[in-house]
Amino acid sequence: MISTNEYFDGNVKSLGYTSKEGNSTIGVMEIGEYEFGTSTHETMIVVEGEMHVKLPNSNSWKLFKAGERYEIEAKQKFNVKVSKQTSYLCKYA
Repeated sequence: MISTNEYFDGNVKSLGYTSKEGNSTIGVMEIGEYEFGTSTHETMIVVEGEMHVKLPNSNSWKLFKAGERYEIEAKQKFNVKVSKQTSYLCKYA
C-alpha cells in the first residue's frame, strides 16, 4: 500500500511504500529550510536538484547534488536547505 505524507504546510510531500528491500519514501521539497527528526536509520538520496544539509553534531552545511547520498542515525535531528524544487528517495533501516 502507498501512503502519503505532507509536512511544513505542504512544502514537503512524499509517497511511502514497502518493497523487499524495506520501507522507503520518495518525495519533493519546495524552496525553503527544514528541520527533520529520525526514528530509524535513514539513507537520503538526492534524485534531482540539490540539498544543503547540516548533519547532526555539525556546525557547517554540506552540499549534496543529484545522485549523492547521506545517512542519519536513529533519533537524530538534521537541517536541510533547498534553493529549488528538489526530489529525494529516503530508505529506512
